[in-house]
Amino acid sequence: MLWLSSLPHIGSSDAYAINCTGFDLYGVDPAAFKSVFDRKAFRPVVNNNVPTKVNISFTLSAILDVDAQIQLLTSFLWVNMIWDNPFISWNPEECGGLTKISVAAKNLWLPDIFIIEFMDVDQTPTSLSAYVHSNGRIKYDKPMKVVSICNLDIFYFPFDQQNCTLTFSSFLYTVDNLLLGMEKEVWEIADNSRDVIRTQGEWELLGINKATPKLAVGSSLYDQIMFYVAIRRRPRLYVINLLVPSGFLIAIDALSFFLPIESGNRAPFKMTLLLGYTVFLLMMNDLLPPSGTPLISMAASTGGGSLGLMEPVGMTAWVPGSSEARLNGDPASTRAPLEEQAQGQPVVNLWGPFCLILDSLLFWVYLLFMSSSLTTVIVLWSS
Repeated sequence: MLWLSSLPHIGSSDAYAINCTGFDLYGVDPAAFKSVFDRKAFRPVVNNNVPTKVNISFTLSAILDVDAQIQLLTSFLWVNMIWDNPFISWNPEECGGLTKISVAAKNLWLPDIFIIEFMDVDQTPTSLSAYVHSNGRIKYDKPMKVVSICNLDIFYFPFDQQNCTLTFSSFLYTVDNLLLGMEKEVWEIADNSRDVIRTQGEWELLGINKATPKLAVGSSLYDQIMFYVAIRRRPRLYVINLLVPSGFLIAIDALSFFLPIESGNRAPFKMTLLLGYTVFLLMMNDLLPPSGTPLISMAASTGGGSLGLMEPVGMTAWVPGSSEARLNGDPASTRAPLEEQAQGQPVVNLWGPFCLILDSLLFWVYLLFMSSSLTTVIVLWSS
């Protein structure tokens, strides 16, 4: 009974106070925290029925990669977690005004917060430290390279926007043991992240929103915070390397209809243009996403639509030997070719106007098809 009466009362505020005398002169005494370090395997609560409140926030410092083929977003986060440990407290006045110290994180209980969408091995360094305040509040920051699954839609590439989720939850503790809260407002998280990644990489951050649904697994209920991260691609590279060359090729293709049919230059010009389209498509394959069907690929394919149309040719005939016969002044030698040419002349007179009409018709069909395709693409991009 005497031994039991000598134990500190559990409900007193200074029951687990640490003697910090001499910390300001001789440094922190590890023996003063021995009782705390010995408890690191257990959740730090006096009453086990009271859940531990963990406030979280993060800073999105970089968007490293967006892989549309395997639907993965690779980003770099600074994750911040804050909670209270009732077994740690000291009086700052007794140790020269010392209000916080850094302690190796491996010596403390850490909440098992993870990201549900995480699809890789956690490579967070193990030799991190946490700040311990005199009132028992612990602040733990850790850097994370997060490879998370994301439903990526590249239909509007290169003017696409993606909305990925990062869901923080506990792996072990249910709502009876651990609750999640916000250390910062979501607009602060978005502003801080936007300032950090403003001039980095291909993607820019549009905004961050949050939701707090509960996760039910069987009869267990877990607390979680879901962050919706909206990002947008910077399209300048693709406009310069894809859209501008494609526009030039389409314009040249349309102007090629004005080449005279009888000149014989249209077919070689079309072959050269076809070669240009081939080179352009090979270049575009390296810049386009490896999966999906973006609008830009359909717009580029319409640019080569007129290469599949039959080019009308001039119906003129050349009779071998007729020029030499005229020079020799032999009427008999030119009579037969002239008679054959006269017989074929009605056919030429019929095919010539028909080819001109067909050429004009194909030109207007091509213009209508290209204008409707480009209008559709522009409207969908701007929506």
